[in-house]
Amino acid sequence: MDTEFLRTFVAVVDQGSMAAAARLLNITPAAVAQQIHTLERGIGTPLIARVGRTVNITEAGARALPRARALLRDVADLRTVAKDDPSAGELRLGAGTNALTGMLPDILARMVGRFPGIQVFIKPGYSPELHRAVDNGDLDAAVVLQAPFALPKTCDWELLREEPLVVLAPARMADRDPHELLATEPLIRYDRSQWGGRQADQYLRTAGITPRERFELNALNAIAVMVDRGLGVSLVPDWARPWPEGLNLVRLPLPMPCEPRRIGVIWSRSTIRIRLVQAFLQESRAAMASSNA
Repeated sequence: MDTEFLRTFVAVVDQGSMAAAARLLNITPAAVAQQIHTLERGIGTPLIARVGRTVNITEAGARALPRARALLRDVADLRTVAKDDPSAGELRLGAGTNALTGMLPDILARMVGRFPGIQVFIKPGYSPELHRAVDNGDLDAAVVLQAPFALPKTCDWELLREEPLVVLAPARMADRDPHELLATEPLIRYDRSQWGGRQADQYLRTAGITPRERFELNALNAIAVMVDRGLGVSLVPDWARPWPEGLNLVRLPLPMPCEPRRIGVIWSRSTIRIRLVQAFLQESRAAMASSNA
């Protein structure tokens, strides 16, 4: 059985369609379909049910999926163990949306410069799911928000960046009081179901502000564009650049103290790639120090 076909099967399930999996794997949709067909023929049962342009996993596929993920992890581990060079191999990372564009590229540029033989798999996602992925061994490390709960004993976390809350407003409102803006202008709310959004909600409650809510979403770049278009103001963390270009905004500091959004690295102590994780941590610290200089 070709493990690449298993990788294709997992990609199809995770992406929700063969076309999306093809883009991820950089192969054609026809090649994805052929690999899935060959895998199903080898196993002897359908794993994927095609429904128009989307796919659903079958009961047999659902039973096979955890084993497929585990086998792919074992193959990656085997490659790492077989290499004599501890600085080579595959590092499996996760990163939140803003970290993917604002922090991770600089860190990876330093990593590749130091370890040209390294391969990096990057899984985008939200912090709660990335925490779970590190804890269960699917990822070696992830750049995530600090968890509002105690970490499992198998994991460690290190702070890289603190992002204070600011009021995001059109530039023409630069001379107005931040609390007055939050109380009188329509609010584009940072999603309260997410860890960062809860901090903004807690600040509004502590300040006794009942906002005029208009929108609620978990997409900071989109919030910035909506504020620029005059749809309202927002209370958000002062997240790492780059931001969308051409925006005419101000970031107003808050008059009351508040907890910042904290971003750092969580990693598994038991990963066999701990040397690469330690190197990633070292380059992360250096990249953050350079950005703050």
